[in-house]
Amino acid sequence: MKNKIFFLDAYALIFRAYYAFIKNPRVNSKGLNTSAIFGFVNTLEEILKKELPTHIGVAFDPPGPNFRHEMYKEYKANRDATPEDIKLAVPYIKQILDAYNIPVIEVMGYEADDVIGTLAKMFGNESSEVFMMTPDKDYAQLVDENIFMYKPARSGNSAEILGIKEVNEKFRIDSPLKVIDIIALWGDASDNVPGVPGVGEKTAAKLISKFGTIDNIYENINKLVGKQKENVENNKEQLYLSRTLVTIKTDVPVEIKLEDLVREQPDYEKLNEIFDELEFNTLKARIIGGNVSHQNDNVETAEKKSSESQPQLQFDLFGGGGANVPEDSRGSFKKNSENLEYKMIETPYEIENLLSVLEKHDEICFDTETTGLNTMESELLGISFSVKEKEAFYLVLPDDRESTISVLKNFSKIFDDENKLIIGQNLKYDISILLNYGISINSKLFDTMIAHYLIEP
Repeated sequence: MKNKIFFLDAYALIFRAYYAFIKNPRVNSKGLNTSAIFGFVNTLEEILKKELPTHIGVAFDPPGPNFRHEMYKEYKANRDATPEDIKLAVPYIKQILDAYNIPVIEVMGYEADDVIGTLAKMFGNESSEVFMMTPDKDYAQLVDENIFMYKPARSGNSAEILGIKEVNEKFRIDSPLKVIDIIALWGDASDNVPGVPGVGEKTAAKLISKFGTIDNIYENINKLVGKQKENVENNKEQLYLSRTLVTIKTDVPVEIKLEDLVREQPDYEKLNEIFDELEFNTLKARIIGGNVSHQNDNVETAEKKSSESQPQLQFDLFGGGGANVPEDSRGSFKKNSENLEYKMIETPYEIENLLSVLEKHDEICFDTETTGLNTMESELLGISFSVKEKEAFYLVLPDDRESTISVLKNFSKIFDDENKLIIGQNLKYDISILLNYGISINSKLFDTMIAHYLIEP
């Protein structure tokens, strides 16, 4: 069995988490903005529980300029200063990683891209698969037979894993290395890499698809015409500089061994202290639970527990889901405030009563609870319904598929009623799951995820 190594691009994920909450930041009682920390921890937990890496490390950009600034002083010069809230968050994130026993990797003079690129090439082989977790397109150039890009989930979609085939198809090339020349031609506005004026992503991909390399473009310059030819000819020096700037180094002097990356059991006592300081009460309950007094549990036990079929929310901070609902969703639960009516529906009599309630209402909110996020593989565990505030029902479905289909047939008339409005979050997922069990929805639909995107894209 191959090692499964994950390298996380820290700042890419930290900024992503921070801006996910920019309209509604999380601030604790001390006035500390904890958005970036909260989002990063959620992402880390999702990777640990969903992907079960055997090895893991997190790379940070070190403070100060790097070698790219030395060759091009305008490199990243257009970027705004890092928000103060992120500067305050980073030390906490490093403390949390220390409590997780996950190494923080930082090499002065080099960016996280270069460190991860070096480690990916160092450890990606027949015995180890490397997953580089980042939304940064530049990493595509590093993809190889045992090296993959792992793009975080977004906009309701699951995380995206890019291998050689996916990168080649995306950029219409025959080797991920050619991504370097495409980005060089295209330029990178976020890093202030100039590229060639007038050449965008599609044109750059088309040129490299046709000529293979930047060198070959200049050898066949007469095959270009008009303004495009003029721009490529007049910006040759700038283009080659851009190629150097976007090339991720794979020879960074980083001293780390495979055994240094082995996933270990977290120090729950340390995590408990940090979460208390940050006032992460929900995270503390979900991640630590009773583990503070059980430090001898090993990672294998944790992995076995997390890999068991657990109902999952379909939409987390980055749209991909993966956060576990409270353990044992088939058991009892506590009400968080008064005047709530939450009912577990299991018996034929309870199902009949639920149907009578749903039939009387024209607007029904519902959500499926499943064993995973892949609509083709996940199994249905239950369905939540609500027709008014502070009242909800959870339909517990049988363990075997045939019995589940039998129960669901009773609800087909609800979902088939064109006069009813079905409300949900990421309804595309729920519709796909129900279709797997022979239930189609012909009612009117209102998707809160789409509504939110339209209001705050």
